[in-house]
Amino acid sequence: MGSNMISLEGYPFPKDAVLYAVYLYLRYAASYRDLEEIMAGRDVQVGHATLNRWVVKYSPIIAVRAQLKKRSTLNS
Repeated sequence: MGSNMISLEGYPFPKDAVLYAVYLYLRYAASYRDLEEIMAGRDVQVGHATLNRWVVKYSPIIAVRAQLKKRSTLNS
């Protein structure tokens, strides 16, 4: 996911928790309320509004990095 290149300095949450939440939202189309429950199960207490801010802020960055890592296919 390119976690080494995304800076979360000053965040009160672990970087891997933030990126995991964004990944789950993008990959499985989970609701913010569902993500809130999932993260609570991982001992990360975060509100749905904060999860929304994370998705809005970090999903474009993750999408660009994922696109750059995609291998091209041959067209015949």
